Amino acid sequence: MARQQLPPWVHAAILLCLLSLGRAIEIPMDLSQPPTITKQSVKDHIVDPRDNILIECEAKGNPAPSFHWTRNSRFFNIAKDPRVSMKRRSGTLVIDFRSGGRPEEYEGEYQCFARNKFGTALSNRIRLQVSKSPLWPKENLDPVVVQEGAPLTLQCNPPPGLPSPVIFWMSSTMDPITQDKRVSQGHNGDLYFSNVMLQDMQTDYSCNARFHFTHTIQQKNAFTLKVLTNHPHNDSSLRNHPDMYSARGVAERTPSFMYPQGTASSQMVLRGMDLLLECIASGVPTPDIAWYKKGGDLPSDKAKFENFNKALRITNVSEEDSGEYFCLASNKMGSIRHTISVRVKAAPYWLDEPKNLILAPGEDGRLVCRASGNPKPTIQWMVNGEPLQSAPPNPNREVAGDTIIFRDTQISSRAVYQCNTSNEHGYLLANAFVSVLDVPPRMLSPRNQLIRVILYNRTRLDCPFFGSPIPTLRWFKNGQGSNLDGGNYHVYENGSLEIKMIHKEDQGIYTCVATNILGKAENQVRLEVKDPTRIFRMPEDQVAKRGTTVQLECRVKHDPSLKLTVSWLKDDEPLYIGNRMKKEDDSLTIFGVAERDQGSYTCVASTELDQDLAKAYLTVLGRPDRPRDLELTDLAERSVRLTWIPGDDNNSPITDYVVQFEEDQFQPGVWHDHSKFPGSVNSAVLQLSPYVNYQFRVIAINEVGSSHPSLPSERYRTSGAPPESNPADVKGEGTRKNNMEITWTPMNATSAFGPNLRYIVKWRRRETRESWNNVTVWGSRYVVGQTPVYVPYEIRVQAENDFGKGPEPDTVIGYSGEDLPSAPRRFRVRQPNLETINLEWDHPEHPNGILTGYTLRYVAFNGTKVGKQIVENFSPNQTKFTVQRADPVSRYRFTLSARTQVGSGEAVTEESPAPPNEAYTNNQADIATQGWFIGLMCAIALLVLILLIVCFIKRSRGGKYPVREKKDVPLGPEDPKEEDGSFDYSDEDNKPLQGSQTSLDGTIKQQESDDSLVDYGEGGEGQFNEDGSFIGQYTVKKDKEETEGNESSEATSPVNAIYSLA
Repeated sequence: MARQQLPPWVHAAILLCLLSLGRAIEIPMDLSQPPTITKQSVKDHIVDPRDNILIECEAKGNPAPSFHWTRNSRFFNIAKDPRVSMKRRSGTLVIDFRSGGRPEEYEGEYQCFARNKFGTALSNRIRLQVSKSPLWPKENLDPVVVQEGAPLTLQCNPPPGLPSPVIFWMSSTMDPITQDKRVSQGHNGDLYFSNVMLQDMQTDYSCNARFHFTHTIQQKNAFTLKVLTNHPHNDSSLRNHPDMYSARGVAERTPSFMYPQGTASSQMVLRGMDLLLECIASGVPTPDIAWYKKGGDLPSDKAKFENFNKALRITNVSEEDSGEYFCLASNKMGSIRHTISVRVKAAPYWLDEPKNLILAPGEDGRLVCRASGNPKPTIQWMVNGEPLQSAPPNPNREVAGDTIIFRDTQISSRAVYQCNTSNEHGYLLANAFVSVLDVPPRMLSPRNQLIRVILYNRTRLDCPFFGSPIPTLRWFKNGQGSNLDGGNYHVYENGSLEIKMIHKEDQGIYTCVATNILGKAENQVRLEVKDPTRIFRMPEDQVAKRGTTVQLECRVKHDPSLKLTVSWLKDDEPLYIGNRMKKEDDSLTIFGVAERDQGSYTCVASTELDQDLAKAYLTVLGRPDRPRDLELTDLAERSVRLTWIPGDDNNSPITDYVVQFEEDQFQPGVWHDHSKFPGSVNSAVLQLSPYVNYQFRVIAINEVGSSHPSLPSERYRTSGAPPESNPADVKGEGTRKNNMEITWTPMNATSAFGPNLRYIVKWRRRETRESWNNVTVWGSRYVVGQTPVYVPYEIRVQAENDFGKGPEPDTVIGYSGEDLPSAPRRFRVRQPNLETINLEWDHPEHPNGILTGYTLRYVAFNGTKVGKQIVENFSPNQTKFTVQRADPVSRYRFTLSARTQVGSGEAVTEESPAPPNEAYTNNQADIATQGWFIGLMCAIALLVLILLIVCFIKRSRGGKYPVREKKDVPLGPEDPKEEDGSFDYSDEDNKPLQGSQTSLDGTIKQQESDDSLVDYGEGGEGQFNEDGSFIGQYTVKKDKEETEGNESSEATSPVNAIYSLA
């Protein structure tokens, strides 16, 4: 955060203003005066031949001057040439070529004369030249034959253009020639090779000339090089080798100068111009150039190095820059020096330029013309364009070298005088008139002006006036007091009053009075004092990460009677407020800060009278710039040193460098991470693999992010070797039930170690003594066919290239293809209570692969009603599952199958047993209180009683009665009752009881039957609860055929009749 100094242009404006205060008084244009040149063309006027020619000359005077021209010191008759005209009220020449003509015919030296009755003013001598861009002469260039390591100069010799063309070298395909300290273009346009390398043959070389006025580029026929070498193979790995030249069989040699030649030379430069010194040297290795000045230091404020230190430029040369300079060219073989003696000459320059002289009749005065140069210039005086010696004599005029003295001037002394000073390097021409007037004082500015000024500032109250003799001027405040001069006030020659520091009490009305012997004149100026504009809360320096939001404050206090404007500058240029910025009265907000937002921000608070500035610097933490200038050195069989120049860290220190590589055989164009290094290093030794054509790049990393990758390095190929490893991730898996696919991860470029990488694949069945099968594969898979289902195999995969085989590979166990598994074994359904059903099973006898799980599908049913099927999937290790019953009476059908990756195998199906009779009795309790049910039960009880009596009578008689035998299944050792009270039911033992069916809603549906309840009266396992209800389990299956064969012959008895009715 800083309060900004006034910009340089403000200081320049103040200086210019102060200089103007001391200038001679100008004659008002309504008074008679000699001509004055106000505008003219430059001395060396080069024009475009495609345009009309304009030669400017404008002047003022009263009466208005007339114009005429000379060409090559002879009168130029404009009226005789139809192409030439003169602008109205001006002396500017216009030469029109629309109707034909050659511009070259009008080349020459022109001078303009502006004349009225009081004198003649002259322009500079204007040298008119037409721009030229001649064609390059056609030539057939033979190939340039040169020995590798030798120096070479390709000469450009462009055609002489006007102005001189800009020279640059390109190939014939318009690709720029890369230049460095070994190959560079000299100031004369030639292309210099300090030493030629074989790689220089890869392109041709064409000199191009760009002409300014015609905007055309001409191309010279291209040079082609033929380089003779002892090492014809252009191995890129040698390009940056520390002993590149010796590696290529090039002899090293000491430097010698190609330009300038010899050990000494001299150069002349004109004062105010740029001095350009150049030294280009040959040698192996390429020499380095350093510059020195004998007896002193190089002027640091004006000196800069160009063209890879081969050129030294000193700007705005002055006499103290003369002396001896020398360049030193050195390499490891030695050094040489060349001394350049610099002489500074000077075209004429003004020490005291003559100024217009205004005199009253009888006054004395003088014109002074002083100039310097090297050599010393001569001075020639002229009057109205004629040599002073040939002008009529004037007794009131005396010439004393560089001064003309006028005494007791009269009206007849009015004229325009010219001072021409020249030497061999140029000339200066100045006009100054002598005007003799008799004019009373007059004010030249509007009356009663209002001047507003800021408190504590310096200000100036202008009061332009004129009179002859020159009037005296005095200032007064509020019409009272003495003349204002001295102390806080200063009156300049032109009448301006300066107040050095304004205070509140300086506000008021100021009167200026001009007086000479012919009278006086006055004017008034009203001065108002305003409060200054001040930024009381200035923006502060900030550091922000890319993408964040930054706010810069700028709060201002100003005079309320003045309009305030707040604007912002970035890096001292007006800030464009884009859509990422928001400017308010007291702040500037930047959203999503980017690297380009970094810089200085200046708040400018301004009114029409003053301004205040405050500056803050925004530092943006951005990603680093890319590293550059990668170089490979210390080349070895399995390593190389990589060196790079770090890029700008963009205000966030570089923490790491990632080195990446690319090879052009296996994955061209794909970059891989090689290694990572701390941000403090810029050189590292990289370990390399055999037979890889490496190319490297470097990425810089800081806290903000990663840089763009550097440009790639030169390539470096290592020699080959047998593989040192085998492929990884070797697997054997079946894709079908009768095959096995052997796969592996292919080895990359850094592990191939040689050309023609291939794989030897071996396999055999595990735990057998059969021999190994083998095949050579170029890809990354091989399929073995006609294999048994899911059989283990021993597998080996070995890498091999043209240099040999890799190490013995490890043995990997793989399996042939899988098939569907067989059904799970011993699927058991148990019902421990009315709420749950337990399922258990064993693994399939033939899994035919790796079991991936089990799938259980089950559905509840009750008679013809079937519920929604439910599917459960289990892991391969799970062999139990419990089902929560939805109701106590429904049965369940379960289907279980095992899975491999091929799919689900054979399924096994089981059903849950019928629910026990307690479910029946419990359901009957719900209707026991119904009237119809009570009546029905009474009838049944009576019927049962009658049947019992009949049975008793029959038994007591010893007779037989037709009772169907039931098939009891006793609880024996083969089917014991579980300790927890549950029973194990099988499909054969758990058929539902005929004569009843339990519905899904829990009710009992009585079915029609031929069986008598007496049939179940004996031999059963029925039991009675404490309440007398019958809970016997019905497991009997009726046999109709047996019943039909046991009918009694006594069926006609009353008892039999009753039995038969039952």
